[in-house]
Amino acid sequence: MSEAARLLAAYDDQLRTDAEAAGALAVRVLGPLRLVTFAQGRGFVTYRDLGGADAAAIDELVGQARAHFAADPATIEVEWKTRAHDLAPGLTESLARHGFVAEETESIMIGEAASLAVDVPLPEGVTIRQVSTEADVRAMCAMSARAFGDPPSDGEAIAVDLVSRLSAGDDLELWVAEADGAMVSAGRLEPVPDTEFAGIWGGSTLPAWRRRGIYRALTSARARSALRRGRTLIHSDSTEYSRPILERYGFVRVSTTTPYTWRP
Repeated sequence: MSEAARLLAAYDDQLRTDAEAAGALAVRVLGPLRLVTFAQGRGFVTYRDLGGADAAAIDELVGQARAHFAADPATIEVEWKTRAHDLAPGLTESLARHGFVAEETESIMIGEAASLAVDVPLPEGVTIRQVSTEADVRAMCAMSARAFGDPPSDGEAIAVDLVSRLSAGDDLELWVAEADGAMVSAGRLEPVPDTEFAGIWGGSTLPAWRRRGIYRALTSARARSALRRGRTLIHSDSTEYSRPILERYGFVRVSTTTPYTWRP
């Protein structure tokens, strides 16, 4: 078995279904699917695989899943996270017919945490720290929204969710880099219970501070924390900004993922 195949098998075995439903308010099983309801009106569809279903059966599953979430007036949006390596005939066409819209495709990157836990020099005046107070979380999310070019309301919604998760004792960590007291880069670490993995998510750097090693240093800090927690593998859904950085540290692109989003 190749390294990429080994890591992809670990991803499928450890990071799908139950792992993706952690912190859910409710989970309904529908054939191979888990229909997950999170706080803030967010729905999510996950599965290990689709059980060899043909296009007609998959189309029925998509319709039933959408109907399930549509019946809940609290639903704001639902994400169906497709993976390129899945056997899923007609899935993307069915999602489009049922009103799901494709978002940006990202690379599923996996590698050893130890390979990221290296010393990275920071520009003068830049420091890294973990944050947890509501004020810091809101400032972090506002900065990230600016970095991604998203409206401030998106950052506010993410901040509300993260503050809620931290208050409930969620095991995630939030890390930021600051220059002269202002946040310029940020990212999350999410250890996955009962697995070898921790995820690195939400990596963002303001345009004026990119290509100075700040994101690499922030990633190294998160990798060191993952190792302290006994997680030896790191996974990330990476944009074209972060994928080359992870590849330089030996990470492997095992597949790609495209989220499809439906909003009532």
